[in-house]
Amino acid sequence: MTEPDQTAPRGLPTRLLFVVAILTGSFLLFLVQPMVARMALPRLGGAPAVWNSAMVLYQALLLGGYAYAHGLGRLAPRRQALAHLGVLLAAALWLPIGIGALVPPPGAEPALWVPWLLGLGIGPLFFAVSAQAPLLQRWFSISCPQVDPYALYAASNLGSFAGLVAYPLLVEPGLALRGQSVLWSIGYALLVLLVAACALTLPRRAAVPAEPVLDFHGAPTRRRIAFWLLVSFVTSGLMLATSTFLTTDLVAMPLLWVLPLGLYLLSFTVAFAARRGVADFVTRFAPITLVLFGGGLVSGAGDASWLNAAVALLLLTVACIALHTALFRARPGAERLTGFYLVIAIGGALGGVFAGIAAPLLFDGTYEFPLLILAAGALVPQHFLLHAFRGLWRRRAAVPALAVLLGLLLLLVIRFPAADRPGPVQGLAFVGVVLLGLLAIGSRRAYVPVLAASLLIFGGWRSLEMTMAGGARMRSYFGVYTIRQGPRERQLNHGTTVHGAQLLGSPARERTPTTYYVPDSGIGRALRLAPALFGPSARIGIVGLGTGTLACYARPGQDWRFFEIDPLMERIARSRFTFLSDCAPRASVAIGDARLSLAAEPRERFDLLALDAFSSDAVPMHLMTREAFATYARVLQPRGLLLVHVSNRFLDLAPVVAAAARDGGWQVAMLTYRPPAPRTSWQAASDWIALSRDPATLARLRAGGGRWVSLHPRAGLAAWTDDYATILPLLKF
Repeated sequence: MTEPDQTAPRGLPTRLLFVVAILTGSFLLFLVQPMVARMALPRLGGAPAVWNSAMVLYQALLLGGYAYAHGLGRLAPRRQALAHLGVLLAAALWLPIGIGALVPPPGAEPALWVPWLLGLGIGPLFFAVSAQAPLLQRWFSISCPQVDPYALYAASNLGSFAGLVAYPLLVEPGLALRGQSVLWSIGYALLVLLVAACALTLPRRAAVPAEPVLDFHGAPTRRRIAFWLLVSFVTSGLMLATSTFLTTDLVAMPLLWVLPLGLYLLSFTVAFAARRGVADFVTRFAPITLVLFGGGLVSGAGDASWLNAAVALLLLTVACIALHTALFRARPGAERLTGFYLVIAIGGALGGVFAGIAAPLLFDGTYEFPLLILAAGALVPQHFLLHAFRGLWRRRAAVPALAVLLGLLLLLVIRFPAADRPGPVQGLAFVGVVLLGLLAIGSRRAYVPVLAASLLIFGGWRSLEMTMAGGARMRSYFGVYTIRQGPRERQLNHGTTVHGAQLLGSPARERTPTTYYVPDSGIGRALRLAPALFGPSARIGIVGLGTGTLACYARPGQDWRFFEIDPLMERIARSRFTFLSDCAPRASVAIGDARLSLAAEPRERFDLLALDAFSSDAVPMHLMTREAFATYARVLQPRGLLLVHVSNRFLDLAPVVAAAARDGGWQVAMLTYRPPAPRTSWQAASDWIALSRDPATLARLRAGGGRWVSLHPRAGLAAWTDDYATILPLLKF
């Protein structure tokens, strides 16, 4: 074997240098994604289609970076270094990061326009940085051929996790977007210097070993490559499916999406660490965890949504550590390292496409979550709890007998369904499934049916019944909508949030405004006063259609226009509820991001504008900035009235509105409505803020009834702008 250059540094200093370089690159990579998303928000809007399109671009660039790192391995080490430093320096021409001055035309298709706009802005930089982790690990294996380079992958994912957490917790609250761009540029310059230092450790001539050094399994077979691909597909998909499941079926809390992605990244750190104790321990007990908690989660949140959210995160962590440990055990030698990571990237991208793009098209519920749990159970390493169990599953009749027992348990639960809380039948079924699962662990052909039966018994069959019924549940990229029909009420749920309700039984009941929009709520009082404030031909704009409840405040001669981001919501409002058809059949509905749609409206278009886009616990920041309120002022006539719905379980949004009102010269008052006792199911508490640039208009609204109180800005809280916004000071604890 040709000896490497003996002047190159070795040992701990070299390893530390590579660790710092890999940490820096991964940190920058996961910092730039939310940063650019914030930059693009005012121009592209907050539609999920925008974020899905952005993620497709990120995955494509990541794949390109990994493929580039793999292809670069054909060159001699020093030539690799020169080529990569050249790419990094060329990409630096795109600094400071931004998205350019291009503006999407009206009706632009996000799937095409978003990747184009973001690609022009950060494409070369993202591509260059994404190659860091596999390429530097390969260089490290050349510089230190006797040391396993895969432990550096743990450092890579630790850096990614740090970047992910640092943005919402430190960078976004502490710096405006211009400052963030400068900070990232400084980090990029540091990264170039670190890569150059790593390049100096490479030998002047390629080291060609007579036998592969640290080659764990020889040349990978097609079967092993398929295993890499499948494992990375399942873990990436499960991470996104858990995010969707948490925010759709359990707790729609801001920043909750950070946790699944962060745990996914940390699982790589544990699974690829040099010390194997934690990874091996978690892997051994992963099958038990999936059986114990998988089916229970699918059954729904019940009254313990926070507990179920914690269990879902535990399940994701255990499954990812176990599967990534299996990936670590199946890794190739260091000379095939870049190809290994390329396959992982391909699998991860495919998993993301399945869970993030295909699933909303294919399913009416969050079916991807149980399907990926089942796939994880089929792939995790299996170990018999007791040696005696091994002989049990060798018997020919064992698996058919198991299928019969599982079928009986399923029939029992279907025959005696639970009401509001699980009863003794469900408890018996749970004990039976757990016992069978413990017996089956170690035999994959027995374990997978038990896990599948668990997912079906505890909620899966009820979800399938809803799907087969047709029309009770629908799904789009904006969430899962469920229509619940009772004898005297029809209700629409958007995930965990009530999105509207209609009373049934008579024409008068069907025209009654309900939930957050009852007559004594802030919006109810304002719309009832609209004829007195603005005459019989008042022009009304409503951001957020929901079930169309507010349409029943419309009066003959008024001009009503709704702004709704989700086309499916309009179909639901027109086909399953009758507010629009009964009360405002001529009202128009503009589909698209509200801020972009309002920007296209003529000046002084409305007398009254209501913003009802913040009650589902996912806050579109770009609708609450100083620039957004300037848009509202432009489309309102000088004496116009702006109503903002700020009811939210997790955020206190009133101070943001107050700060924007102060900066924009608005008069402001707030009405907090609480239903009188006894509270009915169709009445909901609500918080509405009224703003006007005309003091007389606001005074007349306050004189019209209701306990409107003056709203003052919170000391030290600046108004949100397109350049700076953070939700941390607004969290309710």
